[in-house]
Amino acid sequence: MKAILYQQYQGPINLENVPDPTPPPGGVVLRVTATGLCRSDWHGWMGHDPDITLPHVPGHELAGVVVAVGKDVKNFQLGDRVTVPFVGGCGHCGECISGNHQVCDDQFQPGFTHWGSFAEFVALDYADVNLVRLPDTISDVTAATLGCRFITAFRAVVDQGKVIGGQQVAIHACGGVGLSAIMIANALGAEVTAIDINPDNLKLARELGATHTIDARNNNRVPEEIRSLTNGGAHVSVDALGSAETCFNSISCLRKRGKHIQVGLMTGDHRHARVPMDRIVADELEILGSHGMQAFRYTEMLNMITSGKLQPERLVARTMRLEEVITALPAMNNFQQHGVQVINQF
Repeated sequence: MKAILYQQYQGPINLENVPDPTPPPGGVVLRVTATGLCRSDWHGWMGHDPDITLPHVPGHELAGVVVAVGKDVKNFQLGDRVTVPFVGGCGHCGECISGNHQVCDDQFQPGFTHWGSFAEFVALDYADVNLVRLPDTISDVTAATLGCRFITAFRAVVDQGKVIGGQQVAIHACGGVGLSAIMIANALGAEVTAIDINPDNLKLARELGATHTIDARNNNRVPEEIRSLTNGGAHVSVDALGSAETCFNSISCLRKRGKHIQVGLMTGDHRHARVPMDRIVADELEILGSHGMQAFRYTEMLNMITSGKLQPERLVARTMRLEEVITALPAMNNFQQHGVQVINQF
């Protein structure tokens, strides 16, 4: 099969012919029909993820059709059209038994722990626990926006943030996760303030439901502006980028007893970011992480999509050929893109 492969971190990225995968006993092989290009793929190529073994095929947001089934799979068959969360739970550990597959002790992550979906075919383990059948009304390209950024934003806003109508929500960084969070919070009836350094992203944020936008370029008063616009601060604030600055601003913009949700990956020097602990204590702020979403929680999200309440297809800015990943992946950190890029030509 054709696949995008790199042999070393930050090294050359090539389109190569590699052996077709075979299904593990509890897994399947999909023919990939669409797959999203995410900044997490850039983090992997940079060497920020210790689970990656080289050489490596990235890609973790995907839609596809089942073309091979392992002997122990009970719930899926050839021809099923499916997607999968980027974190797959084993179904047996204590976290999975408690329903928290997104923090499984033995998780399967296509594009990280195993070869991923920047290829014609991809093998997925723990199929019965993690595969999600796709409604006919959701296209392959739309489905490829869901598996990382959209589900992460959905769980951050709905399950972790517990956002309700009338609340003030701040979204720091308007990439794929941030734009998804804006759409979801707006659909729930919240008033959203979006913060970014790219005017095109802020324009798209307004189109997706942001009431207020803040250009953070050369702006050292972002928390103060948010508190002014929201009449006291955000009830829920999401760091959708993952930097010391966006994390600090997100916590600092909260009103009393507000919630900060950390979604953006914190790597390198940002891993142990400074936080305003004095405010966390005095104002009883909550600090929560959000890492993917369980497959069984897709039902509510898919129902909102099929009803038209959520429209993730509006996030797609560009579709591309598989070979275009060679140049597009290294460019993920320049923040010049807006919206979501999806590979749908193999």
